[in-house]
Amino acid sequence: MTAIFEKTGATTGTLNFSINQELQKKGLDAAFKKQKGNITVPGFRKGKITREMFNRMFGEEALYQDAVNEVLEEAFVAAAAEANIESVAQPEIDIVSINKGTDWEMTAKVTTKPEVKLGNYKDLEVSVNIDKEVSDADVDSRLSAAQGRMAELVLKEEAAEKGDTVVIDFNGTVDGVEFDGGKGNNYSLELGSGSFIPGFEDQLIGSKAGDEASVEVTFPEDYQAAELAGKAAVFATKVHEVKAKEIPELDDELAKDIDDSVETLDELKAKYREEIATSKEEEYKDAVESAAIEAAVANATIDEIPEAMIHEEIHRAMNEFLGGMQQQGISPEMYFQLTGTTEDQMHEQYAEDAEARVKTNLVIEAIADAENFEVSTDEVEAEVADLATQYNLPVDQIKKMLPVSMLEHDIKMKRAVEVITESVKVK
Repeated sequence: MTAIFEKTGATTGTLNFSINQELQKKGLDAAFKKQKGNITVPGFRKGKITREMFNRMFGEEALYQDAVNEVLEEAFVAAAAEANIESVAQPEIDIVSINKGTDWEMTAKVTTKPEVKLGNYKDLEVSVNIDKEVSDADVDSRLSAAQGRMAELVLKEEAAEKGDTVVIDFNGTVDGVEFDGGKGNNYSLELGSGSFIPGFEDQLIGSKAGDEASVEVTFPEDYQAAELAGKAAVFATKVHEVKAKEIPELDDELAKDIDDSVETLDELKAKYREEIATSKEEEYKDAVESAAIEAAVANATIDEIPEAMIHEEIHRAMNEFLGGMQQQGISPEMYFQLTGTTEDQMHEQYAEDAEARVKTNLVIEAIADAENFEVSTDEVEAEVADLATQYNLPVDQIKKMLPVSMLEHDIKMKRAVEVITESVKVK
């Protein structure tokens, strides 16, 4: 195969390549196998026409277009490798000639990976404003949160205050007409939680069990149900119960209830201090890594990033997020409905820093190339084992899902990040 690439721009060019007769034969065989099932010839059962008879009746040329389609991707990938280019978008391929007895000539408009001119990426100096010290206040805050989670709700006769929970029936109307989702019975609402329409909870502060109230609110202009956005509503509300949080005393007994691995409050404090220290250390390391990568990227130069790469990154990030939602049982349609957002809005959100993410990946890949990493079989096996543990999947399934080339790429990217961060100096 002969492949010739001619640049037409910083990240565009034309790749001229051919499909040799050996690859043509592979394509023709596959095309005939597909077509013969639809051909009926007198004296033959459907699909039983021979190749020789097909060629006599229709001519081998009748298979050419399908044959090209069968092997075009394989031919293009081989040609791109021969020309030493990396295509980052779907190429526009045209047939120049498909004459019998000669190589078939193709031309492709290609968007290529941009050139990265690396700057300094070692011995970088960065500033990180994270205090790794664990204070008594940090421990007390963690204890207070745990103590709050152990609180019980107890009935109270006094008027409801902010932080109390009221059990209510409510029925909402707009212009005197009920609307979907505006009705509820025996609903527990924590006043001040912000879980209802703004203004609703405030109007129930001061109410007692048995009170009835007419709560008047206005739906926000950006409310997820468009038919209610900006509308004034009235909720006929009945208060059944008022409950206050009863927070237990923080002592050894409560400590054991919070964490059955400890016997005393002092042990729980020590455990929390150790966990907070570990968390802060991880936060510090992550911040140093992010700052170092950001500095390495800032030192690099990329003349032009193709729009195709930016769009691909946007959709990759969206699909990753929505895939995570689906693993939790929330479909994309359900997510957009629950959040009152649209796919276009999500696209805009992920587009904000997509170019920066693409540039970061390109710089890290360039560093990996510059360091000329080699990945061993043992490293690939270890990566597969880690992924299997992380996603709770069998090792064999991970191997089927991810090709070795992708695993090697990820390992090289991790190593490149290590090169950036291992010599960084923190101010």
